[in-house]
Amino acid sequence: MPPTPNFCRRMARREFLTTVGGGFSSLALTGLLSQDAFFNALHASTAEGPLATKTPHFPAKAKQVIFLFMYGGPSHVDTFDYKPELFKYDGKTVKVNTFGRGGRKNEGRVVGPKWNFNQYGESGQWVSDLFPHLATCVDDMTFLKSMQADSPIHGSAMLMMNSGSIVSGSPSLGSWVNYGLGTVNQDLPGYVVMLDQSGGPISGAKNWSSGYMPASYQGTTFRSSGNPVLNLKSVQNMPSGEQQRIIRSLNHLNREHLKSRYDNTNLEARIASYELAYKMQSTAPEAVELGKESDETKRLYGLDQDRTRDFGTKCLLARRLVERGVRFVQIYSGGAHNDYNWDAHGDLEVNHNKHAGDTDKPIAGLLKDLKRRGMLHETLVIWGGEFGRQPTAEYAKGTGRDHNSFGFTMWVAGGGVKGGRSIGSTDELGNSAVERPLHVKNLHATVLHLMGLDPNNLTFLHGGLDKRLVGTAGADPIPELVV
Repeated sequence: MPPTPNFCRRMARREFLTTVGGGFSSLALTGLLSQDAFFNALHASTAEGPLATKTPHFPAKAKQVIFLFMYGGPSHVDTFDYKPELFKYDGKTVKVNTFGRGGRKNEGRVVGPKWNFNQYGESGQWVSDLFPHLATCVDDMTFLKSMQADSPIHGSAMLMMNSGSIVSGSPSLGSWVNYGLGTVNQDLPGYVVMLDQSGGPISGAKNWSSGYMPASYQGTTFRSSGNPVLNLKSVQNMPSGEQQRIIRSLNHLNREHLKSRYDNTNLEARIASYELAYKMQSTAPEAVELGKESDETKRLYGLDQDRTRDFGTKCLLARRLVERGVRFVQIYSGGAHNDYNWDAHGDLEVNHNKHAGDTDKPIAGLLKDLKRRGMLHETLVIWGGEFGRQPTAEYAKGTGRDHNSFGFTMWVAGGGVKGGRSIGSTDELGNSAVERPLHVKNLHATVLHLMGLDPNNLTFLHGGLDKRLVGTAGADPIPELVV
């Protein structure tokens, strides 16, 4: 893995320490399960006993979520948001209000799209030449072309997309899903994260943290090859029965200790993690074992090609995990190094050709595989980054685009959502959302609703306040996606 340089050439010392330090929490299995450890520890002595699942607020359309996170901010006007005017004004300086890492500007040189667009499917959705494989899936996809976020800066925008807040300390979307529904598979985590081969995103584990919730709800980082979780192997030559006896003895002592400690979520998570780790020694390796998959399936995901093998393996693994009851899987395309994510400040063509080429076939393969297995209708697939890109050039020369949180595109597929549609739109240059602006909170509310959870009534008491993923003011789901 390459060293982490200054991200966007502006990583402060505090940001560096936060990013690196955040990854240390994933080295241990403490709190890495998505099981209601607090509830189980609190009610272990009752007749009801530990609960594996919880009752949703209403019947769900989706059973699980796969979030494909294109870290760095893909350019919507070069991918799925066709803007003919950009071709017309290419190279010309126009009046347009933008706000990115370079600050606020009121004019800029237009950069026309570098790829042609065509209409695909019975629905006639526009897709650029960057995604020839995904173009064949548009009738199963709904494009959200008027997304908005609160920040055009990577760290805070990542937190917003993952946790609904631009500041750290809030539970991530996957944590809320598992808090609201509990776990399905007692032998695997309910929330799994797979990082790019070049490293994790800025702010690190804060993006899959459980925040002020018990540590048991945070995401578990899985590797796509070898041991899925580090330090999971049992002690050499120790019989399985002996190991289980030790774990039970430790948990008994910990529970006795817990009786005199109120709301010690780390200890509660540790108790549950010992049992889960023991079970995962056999279940987790099987979940990532792809040897039984057919050659045709591996080709579908691009495992037969060098450039698509890594992301394709993660997509195939995501399908295997949701098959086994994992509720929330997040896969990152792009690591912290500028050359290894979608952050196209320099050469737009080189950047997007690389990342689209690495992910196009695997993502299309995932959608097609889920559909033919009868799983797409119950699996919500989300694609997008933390924001989009500006229609104008960032520098006096070149094709690089700055960050844009005023208007960008994401898409969803499956999970009970009707495909072949576009919702909302940006202005003629693709700079700002003008029709049906959709905030990140609306997307979060939609995910919870599709999973059978009322986003405005799913709360967690913290600091004397009922906290929500969608904030104290609440947010409504996107109507077209939940009908």
